[in-house]
Amino acid sequence: MFNKQRHFCILLASIAVLGLSGCDSASQKQDTNTPVQVSVMRLAAQDVFISEVLPARVAAVRSAEIRAQISGIVQRRLFEQGAEIAAGAVLFQINPAPFKADVDSAAAALQRAESVLARARIQVARLDRLMHSGAVSRQTYDDTLSLRDQAAADVAQAKAALARYKLNLQFSSVEAPISGRIDQALVSEGALVSPTDATPMARIQQIDQVYVDVRQPASVLDNLRQQAASNAQALSVEILSSDGKPLGMQGRILFSGIEVDSGTGDVLLRVLVDNPQRRLLPGLYVQARIPRAHYPNALSVPQQSVIRSAGQASVWIVDAQGLAQLVAIETGELVNGEYRVKSGLKSGQRVAIEGIERLYPGAPVTPRSWQRPLASNQ
Repeated sequence: MFNKQRHFCILLASIAVLGLSGCDSASQKQDTNTPVQVSVMRLAAQDVFISEVLPARVAAVRSAEIRAQISGIVQRRLFEQGAEIAAGAVLFQINPAPFKADVDSAAAALQRAESVLARARIQVARLDRLMHSGAVSRQTYDDTLSLRDQAAADVAQAKAALARYKLNLQFSSVEAPISGRIDQALVSEGALVSPTDATPMARIQQIDQVYVDVRQPASVLDNLRQQAASNAQALSVEILSSDGKPLGMQGRILFSGIEVDSGTGDVLLRVLVDNPQRRLLPGLYVQARIPRAHYPNALSVPQQSVIRSAGQASVWIVDAQGLAQLVAIETGELVNGEYRVKSGLKSGQRVAIEGIERLYPGAPVTPRSWQRPLASNQ
């Protein structure tokens, strides 16, 4: 009796287990046929520009130190510190009185020398007639010619001295050699200045255009030149603030004057930037977005859609039947959160972006359009 009851219990347990197994199989079959909701992006070819952000420093296009060309006492300063100065504007006035006196003295000396020369010429003309008639000797006539030539030399020397003194008088008004913004005055009224002073009177820097200097490996120069030959936009450089914020300013790469550092192998890449609002000041640290490569008609996929297994990159695509397929791809550079696709995909295919963790080969898919995050558009 006991054995019959035992066999009956075992039979009931087996039936229960079989029933539960049937329920699990039905549930799995039902889950397999349920479409997986994923967000997809349709691939479209577009130009891809690869760039690199590097630290840089601003330098003035032209810079001039204002120095005295004569020795004297500064009487006046004729500019506002920090103002825009035009070339030729008078910046300092050195006391001109001693130089005016020198000019007057040199003018008087020139007048005397010209008077002596005029008398010598008259004497030569008179003796010339007498010599032909035999009234004077040849020696007397030659001595008169020598005195005339000496007088002419004295006149030339006096003219040169007068020109020099006039130049000194002109140098008493210290002018700006270039146009630009002038810094603070380094001398004040009453100061004695001379051409041998170690400190300039002031400095002027032209900053309506500035240089942005970037150091980078010399190996990139050939690549940049090749890009410049094929696409003029490759020479365009975006200028950023020191914290990476766009300034809305573009520059142009210059290849003239590049030197390779023998210690580091880096080059000083110079970028010319228009600076009409004087936002970039000499010595300021900024960042420059330097172009590295240009790929026309390239395909890109978001970083989150790429699956890597044993070093192989793959993405899920949705085929024309609405089924998921895993496709192996070869990726290139990562730009703004998207990988450039070297091979494996074609334009027009739909790539799954979100919800891919529930996909398997041949899985039915309910696609919806993927919304690009705002951060990726910046």
